[in-house]
Amino acid sequence: MSQIQPAQHEDPEALRAELEQRVAFILDESRRLGATACEVGVSQNTGLSVGVRQGEVETVEFNRDQGFAITLYAGQRKGSASTSDTSDEAIRSAIEAAMGIARHASEDSFAGLAAAELMATELPNLDLYHPWALTAEQAIERALTCEATALQMDPRLTSDSANVSSQQGCRVYGNSNGFIGSALGTRHSASAVMIVASEQGMQRDYWYGVDRMAAQLPSPEALGRKAAERTLARLGTRSIKTAKLPVLFAADQAAGLLGHLIGSIAGGAVYRQSTFLLDAMGKPVFPDWVTIDERPYMPRALGSSAFDGDGLATREQAFIDNGVLRSWVLGTYSARKLKLPSTANADGVHNLHVTSNAGDLPALLKEMGTGLLVTELMGQGINGVTGDYSRGAGGFWVENGEIQFPVQEVTIAGNLKDMFANLRCVGSDIERRGNNLTGSWLVDGMTVGGE
Repeated sequence: MSQIQPAQHEDPEALRAELEQRVAFILDESRRLGATACEVGVSQNTGLSVGVRQGEVETVEFNRDQGFAITLYAGQRKGSASTSDTSDEAIRSAIEAAMGIARHASEDSFAGLAAAELMATELPNLDLYHPWALTAEQAIERALTCEATALQMDPRLTSDSANVSSQQGCRVYGNSNGFIGSALGTRHSASAVMIVASEQGMQRDYWYGVDRMAAQLPSPEALGRKAAERTLARLGTRSIKTAKLPVLFAADQAAGLLGHLIGSIAGGAVYRQSTFLLDAMGKPVFPDWVTIDERPYMPRALGSSAFDGDGLATREQAFIDNGVLRSWVLGTYSARKLKLPSTANADGVHNLHVTSNAGDLPALLKEMGTGLLVTELMGQGINGVTGDYSRGAGGFWVENGEIQFPVQEVTIAGNLKDMFANLRCVGSDIERRGNNLTGSWLVDGMTVGGE
């Protein structure tokens, strides 16, 4: 059988040049059609994804996605339109639609592009593009190997899925202040989800890897073993009594707590006065050993970017410095609303890093002594206005620094302000499979609801 190949990858630099030319064309046409200002974002992504289950191929997908997001300004009035068609006619139609919206929109004194003198002038190469010459057959073989390795660990295991994906693309942002910036990038991933049956019912767990470079993914065998081990560890779940305890959030779950912090100091939440940290600027929010800073220029990192969604150069900066809140997370619009300079975070943060003051997960378990290790969180019980936090959780009961048995269907509750203040340790087991780079968090004084 001949190998199934994805559509031939375009020359990445030729693709970049073509998209930049299309953006320049849109900016020129927008001026010609009467816009006082314009900004355009475009991305094109191509890739391959396969999924297998129980030794059978379930999905093979080749994708090629492209879209232009066009925002025009008529004075202080704003209109937006989008198109996936790159033809001149389709682009002109989208521009005209955006202009029609702008003419009828209400004026907004805070709307508009960032000042021309603030545009990024140097765009360093962050080494984000590492394509993977992967055929569908090779991807299927990797997924089947991963699944088979997991199933060999225990006859009680069955497979929910094993997946392999490889994506590559280019994004371009430009505006009528003369800025056009672009970046090539890749993202490769693999995952496995296993199920184990027991007298207490079905248990499920998973593992995954994601990286800019395929060579940095765990091997199919290693990934399968890890998924199986995590699933088997859930056998024999017990309940626990309601108590106030220290809770250790595994690194991948702690990354979510970091996300709640960023949501609470984002400009939109601040100018709407809908955050529990509204009056916290310049005050201690965490213990004094905690610094949380942005590192946008890390080579090959998933969150790296040389410019933000407004065309401003990103920069290294601390939002929490020695425990104290030093900055909101601002794009141009929210900065104007708050009468502050932008922090170049129009599209969010880039590689948020938390200082560590402790060792790996086993060391943190010993530090905790007795408490709950959380490896799974469920539900969305977070109130961003009050900081109240209540979520379903699964994990492991720990005594004398040693895992005793798995726990499920418990609730952990507290208030984010108290949880941040009561952060005892951050581990050295840094989670790198995303934008939030943090080790496990040991938080004192949370209410764990069980029996």
